[in-house]
Amino acid sequence: MKYVDGYVLPVPKKNMSTYRRMAQKAGKIWREYGALEFRECVGDDLKTKMAASFPRTIKLKPGETVVFSWITFKTRAHRDSVNDKVMKDPRLAKMMDMKSIPFDSKRMVYGGFKVVVDE
Repeated sequence: MKYVDGYVLPVPKKNMSTYRRMAQKAGKIWREYGALEFRECVGDDLKTKMAASFPRTIKLKPGETVVFSWITFKTRAHRDSVNDKVMKDPRLAKMMDMKSIPFDSKRMVYGGFKVVVDE
């Protein structure tokens, strides 16, 4: 079964175009090293009453939106191999300067997941 890295993060709406450009570049790097899929999605319908909401969970501030993203790999070992290469790539290092990233990394939620249903 495939393996997925997933993350949710707050992005100031005014930074969305910068974030999108950064994500497009990052996606190309992940795919170049073998990721099967790289997706970045911006919040649209976030007011839910049936469960804890993304905005509440990441303590969304006024003027921010939620980005929900995932990267798909063949296996966890494949994920580890791809991520190791990606993290050493100087193109990504330039984008990940904590002083200039267009989101609050302290409120980012991240994890690796085994796929249990793949329809």
